[in-house]
Parts: sequence; C-alpha cells; structure tokens
Amino acid sequence: MFHPLSMFVGWRYVRARSHKFFVSFITWTSLAGVCVGVAALIVILSVMNGFEGDLRHRLLALDADARVVASRSAESAGPPSPAAWARLARTVRATPGVSGVAPFVQSQALAVRSPEMLPILLRGIDPAAEPAVTRLGKVSTAGALGALQPGSDRVILGEVIAEALGLEPGDRLTLLIPGVSAGGLPTPQLHRFTVAGVFSVGLADSDATLVYGNIADVRALLPAGGLDQGLRVRYRDALAAPAISARLRARLPSGFQVIDWTEDNAAYFHAIRIEKTMMSLILLLIVAVAAFNIVAMLVMVVTDKRTDIAILRTFGASPGRVLAIFLTQGLTIGWLGVGLGVGLGLALAYHVNTVASFLERTFGFQIFNPSVYYITRIPSVVNWSDVAVIGGAALLLTAAATVYPAARAARVAPAEALRYE
Repeated sequence: MFHPLSMFVGWRYVRARSHKFFVSFITWTSLAGVCVGVAALIVILSVMNGFEGDLRHRLLALDADARVVASRSAESAGPPSPAAWARLARTVRATPGVSGVAPFVQSQALAVRSPEMLPILLRGIDPAAEPAVTRLGKVSTAGALGALQPGSDRVILGEVIAEALGLEPGDRLTLLIPGVSAGGLPTPQLHRFTVAGVFSVGLADSDATLVYGNIADVRALLPAGGLDQGLRVRYRDALAAPAISARLRARLPSGFQVIDWTEDNAAYFHAIRIEKTMMSLILLLIVAVAAFNIVAMLVMVVTDKRTDIAILRTFGASPGRVLAIFLTQGLTIGWLGVGLGVGLGLALAYHVNTVASFLERTFGFQIFNPSVYYITRIPSVVNWSDVAVIGGAALLLTAAATVYPAARAARVAPAEALRYE
C-alpha cells in the first residue's frame, strides 16, 4: 500500500503550513498530548518501580528471605529438639541457591518503662550466624550485635521503640513475657535487659516492633513449647525466592514448612501492582484523548483537501494510495509524539531527583519532609519492558486513530469533489 508517492505527499501535508489556524493548532495539540501522556506514563511507572524496590530493600533489611518452621501438626506432637534443628540446618545449607542459615526463637512481649508500655516482638538470634541472613549488623549501632553474648541480657531495639520509651544504649528495659503454667494458667514473667544498641531501617513494621536478644537468653525465659522457633534462610537471589523455596520444600522432612518473603509480604506487593495497573490505565487516557484529537485533525484535513484528493484520483491514484497518504500523515504526527514522549520520559525518569530539587528550590517546599517521611528522595527505576509496553500501546492507539479519516479520504468521489469547485 505504501509507495514513495504516498509518503511524499503525506509528509508534505505534515510539513505544509495550513492557512487554517484551527487545524494547525489541533495538530500540535495532538502531538503534545501524545508526548506528555507517554512521558507521564514512563515517569510514574519508573517512580513506582523505585518505590517497590525501596520497599523490598527495607523489608529484607531485617527479615530473612525465607523461614523454615515446624508445622502445627509437628508442634502438637512436641517441638523439635535442638539436635533436630541442627540437622535440618545442614540440609537447608546444602540446598542449591541458599547462601546462609541462622536459628531463631521469638515471642510476643510487652516493653515496659514507666509509665509507657509497648507491644513488641522479642526475637532471639545467634550473633555469629545472623549477619549471614540479614543486614542487622549494618543497621545497628557499631559493635552492638557482638554485645549479644549468652547470659549478657542485652538487647537491640528499633528506633521507634527507643524514642517512645526514651531509651538510649546503656539504659535498662523491662520486658513482660507471657507464659502458661503446667496447670494452664497464665504466668507472665518480668525480665530486665540492658539496651546495647538501636537500629533503624525506615520501616515501621520493624522499627516499632522488633527487639533482638541472644537466642540462649530468650530461650531460657520460656520453655520450648512457648516460643516460636525455626531457621532464617538467605537466598543468593532474593527475587528467585519462590523457585528456591519450592526446591527447599522438596528436600525437607515432613512436618516442616518454608515461608518466603513473597508470602509474608504478599499484601504489600499486590497493592503496588494494583496501583500501578490503575495508574497506567488512567494515564493512558491522556494518550487516548490525544489520539481522538488526531482523528479530528485528520477529518478536517480530509475535508480541506477534497480538491487535492479529486485531482490525484483523476491522475490515476487508486483509493489505496489516497488511504496511504493520510495514514502517513497521521502516523507521522502520532509516532513523532510517541518518540518525543519516550525520550522526554526517560530523561525525566533518570533525572527525577534533579528535577525535584529544582522544583523545591524554585517554589520553596519539600516533597518528602525528613521529619515526616522515612524516605528523603524519589527512587526511580526504569524498567525497559514497561517502556516497550507503553511505547507499543501508544503506537497502536495513534495508528488506530488514523484509520477512519484515511478511509474516509479514500472514499471521496472525484466528480463529486470537483463539481462545486
């Protein structure tokens, strides 16, 4: 269908300065609309990808990639012995894709410092093995992790807990730990610990709830049946957690289960995926509106060029060639807008913090106030598959917008068009 003559005439119509201002205005508005819509989509999705990656980084800062725990049926028959956990740890460590294993125990508790009380999660860890599965050693006060020696009764706690209770390293903290006696009666225990350090990962679920102690000290507070216990596992590739977890489940004996970070935090990432999808559909409407402008512009051009079309037809141009002329004009405008939009979007996505800093200095405001938000910069990660999908969808929309006006031009009857000229 496309022929050098069709493309020549189509591009000539694009470059020509029409004497009709309104047609020219709609042409440039359509091109700008496509450009802005595509750029906005790329920037918004890149920023949301950045927030998703930042959230994943914060979630995995103190949580291992996976946990191996005893199933309820196994717990009802009696908790596994330390020797059984040690054998299980060797099996887990030998699984392909696993880079580290560390034991843990944990229990719900209340942090008490008159007159305040906070619900917390007391987690017992092995200070020597913990750096192999989490980043606790990097986010805690220097040397604090090494201070969690057996019998030291020292703890490391989240920054929000420390601020709420007014605690600093060296202060004493009382923990009320629930328990049940042999007769089934509640027997809470009070135990005093020394604060060895404070950590902050910028996530309320960790900073406001977690308190770390030595695994031997925490285990001594309650019988094994009163504690949640298991193994924390680090994978070589956290994004491959579902596949490695499936491989690990096949190697474990019955009575144990593997729970990886994608299951623990499924609600977070499901919400982000829904938000990204809805945001994409909403912003794609900008491109759709611009595509409708292309339809209106081409319809007016076809009406304005009826005489030209009739002359071309009398010189032997087929309806298909006339169709190709106006398809060339519409696709040139639409696809030029898509190309400019992709370029503008990538430039903004890669320099979003530079643009944000400029806007903050110019208008005198802060996008993320450090006293309010954990994050102080806008994360942006360009996903080239997103760029390809956005560009492809915009190209299809603008191409579809040219079909009806071009078909209408191809149906112009030469005799009818020249009759009143």
